[in-house]
Amino acid sequence: MRLRSGVFASSCLLVQALGVALFLRGFFPVPVRSLPRREARADPPAEPAPPGAGMVSNWTKIPPPLFKKVVVVLIDALRDDFVFGSKGKQFMPYTTQVVEKGTSYSFIAEAKPPTVTMPRIKALMTGSIPGFIDVVVNLNSPALLDDNLIWQAKTAGKRIIFYGDDTWVKLFPKHFVEYDGTTSFFVSDFTEVDDNVTRHLDRVLKREDWDLLILHYLGLDHIGHMTGPNSPLVGPKLREMDNIVKKIHISLLSKEEASLPNLLVVCGDHGMSETGSHGGSSEGEVRTPLLFISSAFEKRSDPGYEHFKIAEKSHGNWIKLYLEGNNSEILLNLGKKVLKQYLEALKTLSSSLSKQVAQYDMYSMMVGTVIIMEVLLLLLLSVPKALSKRAEFEVPLSPPLFSLLFYLMCLLLCAVHVIVCTSAESLCYFCSMSWLTAVGVMMLISALMCGILSAIAKMFENSRPPPKNPTVSSSSWSEIDVLILAGTIGHVLSLGASSFIEEEHQTWYFLINTLCLVLCQELCRNYFLLKECDPQNSTNVKQNFDSIGETSEYKNIDIPAASNSKLGKATSSSEFVKGSDKWISVATPWIILICCRLLRSLNQTGVQWAHRPDFGHWLTSSEHKSELSFLAAVSLLMIFFLVQRRCSLVSKIAMALGLLGVYSYRAAIGNVIFPWQHGGRDISKGITEARFVYVFVLGIVFTGTKDLLKSQVISTDSSMKSTGLWEVYSGLVLLAALLFRPHNLPVLLFCLLIQTMMTKYIWRPLKFDAAQITIMHYWFGQAFFYFQGNSNGIATVDVSAGFVGLDSYVEIPAIFLTAFATYAGPLLWAIHLLCYLSSEVSRNPAAVGHGCFCYALMRSIPVAIYVVLVTGLRYHLFIWSVFSPKLLYEGVHVFITAAVCLFFTAMDQNHSYRVQD
Repeated sequence: MRLRSGVFASSCLLVQALGVALFLRGFFPVPVRSLPRREARADPPAEPAPPGAGMVSNWTKIPPPLFKKVVVVLIDALRDDFVFGSKGKQFMPYTTQVVEKGTSYSFIAEAKPPTVTMPRIKALMTGSIPGFIDVVVNLNSPALLDDNLIWQAKTAGKRIIFYGDDTWVKLFPKHFVEYDGTTSFFVSDFTEVDDNVTRHLDRVLKREDWDLLILHYLGLDHIGHMTGPNSPLVGPKLREMDNIVKKIHISLLSKEEASLPNLLVVCGDHGMSETGSHGGSSEGEVRTPLLFISSAFEKRSDPGYEHFKIAEKSHGNWIKLYLEGNNSEILLNLGKKVLKQYLEALKTLSSSLSKQVAQYDMYSMMVGTVIIMEVLLLLLLSVPKALSKRAEFEVPLSPPLFSLLFYLMCLLLCAVHVIVCTSAESLCYFCSMSWLTAVGVMMLISALMCGILSAIAKMFENSRPPPKNPTVSSSSWSEIDVLILAGTIGHVLSLGASSFIEEEHQTWYFLINTLCLVLCQELCRNYFLLKECDPQNSTNVKQNFDSIGETSEYKNIDIPAASNSKLGKATSSSEFVKGSDKWISVATPWIILICCRLLRSLNQTGVQWAHRPDFGHWLTSSEHKSELSFLAAVSLLMIFFLVQRRCSLVSKIAMALGLLGVYSYRAAIGNVIFPWQHGGRDISKGITEARFVYVFVLGIVFTGTKDLLKSQVISTDSSMKSTGLWEVYSGLVLLAALLFRPHNLPVLLFCLLIQTMMTKYIWRPLKFDAAQITIMHYWFGQAFFYFQGNSNGIATVDVSAGFVGLDSYVEIPAIFLTAFATYAGPLLWAIHLLCYLSSEVSRNPAAVGHGCFCYALMRSIPVAIYVVLVTGLRYHLFIWSVFSPKLLYEGVHVFITAAVCLFFTAMDQNHSYRVQD
């Protein structure tokens, strides 16, 4: 069966995505569940039975309760400095007074990553460290089956009331006698989400028909997501929370009995980073306050605290003896006693906090790794044929699928599957699949292996010695090729070090800067050196390069044969670029370097320097709203001029109105201001303005899709296809402008500017082939991923982008918008690559197939190597804080790249390529 390069690459990437999904499912461990009851593995009972004669207890006598009523106030994203720092004294005076008065025990709790809401609730209620996979299922929380406080309280007959984040309702269904849940993902709601909780307080505090009241406030977290921890909205929200704590505490004190006091617990599930997000392991995200407030603490002390005080007193006595010069055996024994007390305390704390409570599903990981590595090897073996003139090759399906080796491998793998699944002591996801699915995966692995062996055999059959021509061999690798190979290998090797992953943006910044310098060298040589070469020598070079095209069909040639030599490139470029354009072309790499340096100053990312102030923080401060407004307006205006040049008249009008709507949306939510605004203005959610922009986005994309269908079904006009692709690209640019925060609009502007300049002054004059241009697009796409302010930590994901234009939480649109906003840089560069290769009529029609194949290969290499590295480093100290978030980013990037390659394949409709000789 004959396949085009694009179809083959897309198929391989889809198979690799399957392997990545299986590996992710096995890598992110399933927590080891405690089993307090036999039905723990089944659905939780609707109404757990109250304690009675038939109940089994580990206690010979049930201990008496310490408190009559307990109120838990969980303030989402409450950082420790919001209570114990200067903001606490300023905005939470009552809470600060209670802490200083001594009627409470206050702690700074350290949350283990991932610092997102659902895993932290599970940790608070079960006392266990959550699995990292919980960050994936955070959007759709399943019922919690582990032993937990809520179930124990319900079983003990306690009446529980809950108001707040509906994640609790999903985790503990049918456990509350009364509840009112609010969605936690609509982050643009600051007030109603908390008012829906507080409105129940006056009524509930007067009642006596409850034992445990849980309140989960979300407003502070939403403010952090939208405006950051230094927003002027944080102070009023903290003051609101302080008044709620005061109201509850006073009410509990007024109803206390002499025998049983009440308890108020104030805590946060996690903190927030300096950008307002959370999910990572920075100090601001993991440090949260934990307050236990009760009059009982005036009467009795904590035994653990007393134990520490005893150890501290013993330590003080040892220091006193030492200073007195006592060198007797008493000093030695006392020192051993103090050391033993400290070591016992540390051992207990360490075992309870850092005990590994999860296990890896190694079998699923290994199956996924085998699939991923097989696909990579198959892609590498297919490079010569996939990048040939025709960009299509024969895939030998019949021999592998009907060979004895194929059936033997299937039988062997099925036997291994049976042995592993019947002898495994722990749960295995791949073993839990149906036999039909498992056998299908085994057949896929066998077919891939047979295909690899067949490709290797054919390479040896068709191998022939290269032509003995020293001139050709010395010129077959250019500086660009060497840089691409060295950069790819260097980047892949850097993934084995945690520091390089944390600061991966530095790797990509270095690579694109080096690329610009090499391009400058190539331009200078093209314009100022080659034209001075000896004509006879130039003729010989041309003949040598022409001989390559005649003797090897594996040469990647997607431009006319007249341009296949450096002489042809020099001649064609000198004709194309004349006068001042030549100097602009030479200056283009330096202009790009300046743009990249400016973008680096806009957003500090990574870990080491993420806390340092950057230009983005300066712009987003309330004192510089006018400067931000001016910059946003200029950026939107320039974006319009760069995009509209190849759009139809209707799309130009839609783009102009859409960009105006983007500015109106940002003005509505208070990010920017209009020139005629002088006083304060009410801040809204901007739903109408955002939906106004969505209409134009869909209109532009629809117009482009209509042109694409016409070009492929009705007409074969390449100009119509190019116009359609550009309009689809323009619609995505408009969507990115809407989702990007105002200070990030220059990132989008520079992205378009660099693409325009490289197209006109670098790629066309120098006549690079499709493979080289594809890798340049890929590198710049990766760099712009970090220019946006992204990193390999979850905290930098802009969750607020998923709720632009939504008045309630809708899962699918929210996921799509968040993913698009996060990966906008790589996506826009990938679609621009398709637009460029499709618009170059002088190129071989196989250029789009070449680009699709190279793009798939560039994504396949790092993810294949990284899954091997992360398997070996699965017990590394930073496995959950550094390597696991990076693995999630790599996995999502594979899925997105697979979708992009499918789009490439759909646009590559030239079923039979003409070989240009």
